[in-house]
Amino acid sequence: MVMGAGCVISVHGRFRVVTDKTVFAMPEIGMGILGDFFFLSRLPGFFGAYLGLTGAWLDGAEMLACGLATHFVPSIKLRLLNEALDKMNTSDPAIISAVIDEFSEQPPLKQRSAYHRLDIINKCFSERTVENIISALELEYVKGGDPWIAEAVESMKKASPIALKVFLKSIREGRPQGLGQCIIRGYRISCYGLQVGQDMFEGYRAYYLRKDRTPRWEPSRLELVTDEMVDRYFSKVDDDEWEDLVLPSRSNSSTSVKAKL
Repeated sequence: MVMGAGCVISVHGRFRVVTDKTVFAMPEIGMGILGDFFFLSRLPGFFGAYLGLTGAWLDGAEMLACGLATHFVPSIKLRLLNEALDKMNTSDPAIISAVIDEFSEQPPLKQRSAYHRLDIINKCFSERTVENIISALELEYVKGGDPWIAEAVESMKKASPIALKVFLKSIREGRPQGLGQCIIRGYRISCYGLQVGQDMFEGYRAYYLRKDRTPRWEPSRLELVTDEMVDRYFSKVDDDEWEDLVLPSRSNSSTSVKAKL
């Protein structure tokens, strides 16, 4: 299982191997947890927005198809792959990739996979606001009744309204930006959420402490979340005790994550 922070840490690796048992999800928004999962903005079309706003689960085949994974290796072959890699005496990426390729397969997507509906996802999740995205999805559900649409709408309606809007703004800003800019933005969002935002603490209470799964979000509805509320999460925290993130200069600092995903 690779979810949330575990995915944020591992997704930037050169080789990302998944299996028939792999499960991926970014459930943070549904629990009011704020951050900047900028790598989702690098996925095809608006598939990343769909994953982040709904917390939808993917299997290994879907991760390979959308670019989150670089290789799919059946779980029964993992031991053999590990043995082959242990015997290697090189760090040459091309050679390592060739070894992984020997054990890799190209798995078919399940018929009900939402990735087959990328056209609908692009149409709906390109809408300007979260409210418009939900309305567009509901209209598509009336037309076809796809189960994944109902699941997406239900997840978004249960999620933190402020977290939904902050994430949508963040992922759209991150599309043309480099890694450094995205990291700094994510840091500011997290800092402001910890300093002022109630939903991060409420999400932890509802899902991890009391486990009643009935969070009391503030604001409680999407229409109560103003642009001013959202914009605050993207500004430097106005507090002497909170320092802004400063990244060290590196020769490859301008390299975008896009090259890896």
